[in-house]
Amino acid sequence: MITLGINAAFHDSAAAIVRDGVVLAAAEEERFSRIKHGKRPLPFTAWELPFNAIDFCLAKAGLRLVDLDHVAYSYDPERFLKGRSTGSQINLPMKPSGHDAGVWENVWDPLFASYILNAPGQLADGAPHHLKARFAGARADGQNRYRFHFVDHHLCHQASAFLASPYDRCAVMTLDGRGEDATTSYGVYRDNSYQPLGEVRMPHSLGLLYERITSHLGFLHSSDEYKVMALAAMGQPTFRDVLKAHVRVKDNGQYEIDPMDLSELFGPPRERGTALEQRHFDLTASLQVVLEESVLQIATWLRETTGESRLAMAGGVALNCVMNAKVRDSRIFDSVWVQPAAGDAGTALGAALWTDAVQRQGSAPAKSGPIALAPRAWQMDHAYLGPDYDDEAIETLLRWAKLPYKRLDNPAQATARLLADDRVIGWYQGPMEFGPRALGARSILASPVNPDMQARINELKDREDFRPVAPAVPEEKLAEWFTPADANGGVAPFMLFIYDVLDGQAERIPSACHADRTARVQTVSHRANPRFHELLEAFGQITGVPVLINTSFNVRGEPVVCTPKDAIDAFYSTPLDALVIGSFLLEKSA
Repeated sequence: MITLGINAAFHDSAAAIVRDGVVLAAAEEERFSRIKHGKRPLPFTAWELPFNAIDFCLAKAGLRLVDLDHVAYSYDPERFLKGRSTGSQINLPMKPSGHDAGVWENVWDPLFASYILNAPGQLADGAPHHLKARFAGARADGQNRYRFHFVDHHLCHQASAFLASPYDRCAVMTLDGRGEDATTSYGVYRDNSYQPLGEVRMPHSLGLLYERITSHLGFLHSSDEYKVMALAAMGQPTFRDVLKAHVRVKDNGQYEIDPMDLSELFGPPRERGTALEQRHFDLTASLQVVLEESVLQIATWLRETTGESRLAMAGGVALNCVMNAKVRDSRIFDSVWVQPAAGDAGTALGAALWTDAVQRQGSAPAKSGPIALAPRAWQMDHAYLGPDYDDEAIETLLRWAKLPYKRLDNPAQATARLLADDRVIGWYQGPMEFGPRALGARSILASPVNPDMQARINELKDREDFRPVAPAVPEEKLAEWFTPADANGGVAPFMLFIYDVLDGQAERIPSACHADRTARVQTVSHRANPRFHELLEAFGQITGVPVLINTSFNVRGEPVVCTPKDAIDAFYSTPLDALVIGSFLLEKSA
């Protein structure tokens, strides 16, 4: 059984493909289109499907669209339309912005709903001309071999966690901006079944609160929330009580957020590009504390309600690695796993895994109580699910472009020597990562030993000065550098938790430490990424420090590189010193 999952309703458009419970491929549309996040989350962009990512997934499986058994879309328009529209008509004024929203949340919502309802036809006949081969033969009237499923958005988030985690039973929590109307959801997975336990609904949303304050601080919402998280380490939570007075967490997993005038409470909004003031830092710190306290209260309720000792998380808020570490360190749960593509891109994976599990199980899902699912056949030990290019393809491009290059007998050793000489390296190896983090496949790497390296990386990437960079370390050496090394089984392969840098070690890796002497650590195993692990080991042998700065191979405003051409373009348009791409080295003259 082959199932294609699609995310397209909001942003981070993506596709994933599953065969009999095993994920074959997953990728985000932005990596192909070169448009950050694929698109903005606007009602009039909902029609855009991730055709490039779908085409890649079909190619990886060796299939055409008409060969599929199921297609799952990670949004349920019927739930969104409930109580708002009946029949087959929508009303949309010629100039919607001048009209009252009525029963809708937004005057553009009828168009948004119509676009999503028409996704099956758009998938069948809307592919761009250069991609049509794998979409040929599909019928827009729905008379296809495959069945099209609209799947609840938050259920897709949930499934992306519990059907990918290393747990055979766990509590499940999703926090994001919003789905159809849910903003936070809970469940429990055990005995090959899933039991929903409740949800928080609009307008109450911790994710949307974070987005609102992100905008108030002059950053781009649904994009720059990670910058706000980074700024929190530089402030004091002086606004905590003011903000907390508007956020009330109840004892049943529910919470309410009162309307608030951010300008009245926290001062006028910051204009993009203007200087950050202490009140801005303090607001970010206050927001982070209120988020953490709220989620810890919810996690305590969820542990008591489910009795489960392990927690799987997803949703865009679960990309907040500082919050994740608070949940981990609270020991409310013995172990916490977060979907590496926790944002909306991961719902493509969740939609495919859920539909596959339901269909392989064979019987219709129960309308109440636990939902029986087929036994799992896969777990997400790594995120390297994207496009891959072998040495032959890379060398063909290098020759065609008439670029000088050198073939390396031992890429890890040669790269380690360059890094030890304080060279900044573009590292392009193997299949691309799924999710927002660079994990050693499409990375910019540098030595953490030089205290000026963080500033140098931020200048190279045209990033704000306050932005931290993350360290990668061999899994088996985590305890020598960071704490708590025993948490979550001593692994952090997806860079989704912060750690404290051990006393005496921070001075050895100054550029890998944030302002509060924490670090967003990636542990690297030889099993998951042998070449990156070998590089870390080789660098350690030369310098005594088996730690490297690892940041995404891109510059501000652009997606992470996908193809060899993307990597070469980025190399020659930035101050990178060298590019190690497959087995080949490209260097710039001094």
